[in-house]
Amino acid sequence: MTEAPPSAAELKQLLLSLSIYWLTTVIGAAAFLYPFWLPGVQQSSLMTQAHTADSPFMLTALVGLCFVVVLLEVQGAATSAKFVALLGILVAINSVLRFVEVAIPGPGGFSPIFFLIVLTGYVYGGRFGFLMGALTLFVSALVTGTVGPWLPYQMFTAGWIGMSAPLCKVVTRLFRLEGGWAEVAVLALFGGAWGIVYGGIMNIWFWPFAMGPIDQHWQPGIPILEAFRRYAAFYVATSFIWDAMRAFGNILFMALFGQAVLRALRRFQKRFAFQYRPAEAGGRP
Repeated sequence: MTEAPPSAAELKQLLLSLSIYWLTTVIGAAAFLYPFWLPGVQQSSLMTQAHTADSPFMLTALVGLCFVVVLLEVQGAATSAKFVALLGILVAINSVLRFVEVAIPGPGGFSPIFFLIVLTGYVYGGRFGFLMGALTLFVSALVTGTVGPWLPYQMFTAGWIGMSAPLCKVVTRLFRLEGGWAEVAVLALFGGAWGIVYGGIMNIWFWPFAMGPIDQHWQPGIPILEAFRRYAAFYVATSFIWDAMRAFGNILFMALFGQAVLRALRRFQKRFAFQYRPAEAGGRP
């Protein structure tokens, strides 16, 4: 049976929802980048001093936008309760995984939480993936006591991981890789790349405020190419090995559990007659 086209009300709701996602992304990018346009910043040797003034506002705004998005997504959908329940269960599972990570630290940035963010975004679409990433970091920070000025920036970046995961469908569908180990390999490479990129983005939240060797740190007014060169030197010296462990962890978890979790997520999708299928997931919004 052919699905009926979306009604005008559904299209309006979809456009409003997408607008909030884009607004959230713009706010996140501005939060990371605005210090580079300031005439001067107060630099400190303590990373926790960065963004202490604006971080509470960013956290409040981001959490508020996430809840607004959830409310918009579930309105008028017969499966609204199932959507909220599934999102809540997956966020809870990932928060427990992060609690285990904090209790038993792995090497470097090794973490078990990112592979599920990638898989949910891949299966259920980028909008679901964004909520999965952002809310996982928020809830797990409350559970593990790791709330700090870095939290909203972690939420933005983890949300972007889930939001970008449907890009893997371009490869898996083009080469007809769905349902096999090749599909898992694509997702593993994607997760591994994000293991590096996540750290590279997260460093930016405090790098303009950090003190250190002049050839590795930000100074207002330096040319943009010099800023990139200094940041690259800073990243290689301080973060690359740490982030390589995160990339390795993402690839390892995807290789070990990716195929089984994909089957489970798709089974839930079919069983619940999942209506939350945005365009990037290949279905009706």
